Amino acid sequence: MTPKPSGQSASALSLLELAQRVTLDAVQASPSARVPSPCISVCHMSSDTGWCAGCWRSLDEIGSWGQSSVETQRVVWTRIAQRITAHIS
Repeated sequence: MTPKPSGQSASALSLLELAQRVTLDAVQASPSARVPSPCISVCHMSSDTGWCAGCWRSLDEIGSWGQSSVETQRVVWTRIAQRITAHIS
């Protein structure tokens, strides 16, 4: 069985904090401001959720990240925050 992303792990909580910052920065930043990648080099897909245990993205989100617009990248960060929040609630 593949482990699920762990909402209680320090890395998940750090990722959630960064996701919240990226989301807040979207309001203040220029539309073309660079968005950091959520990758933390813990690349393991959970068969239960379909998300990476490290960055909480789907394979489609991971694969298209480099070609995605800044707006789309921010949407992915919002999804990450929602996933982590739902998992720890």
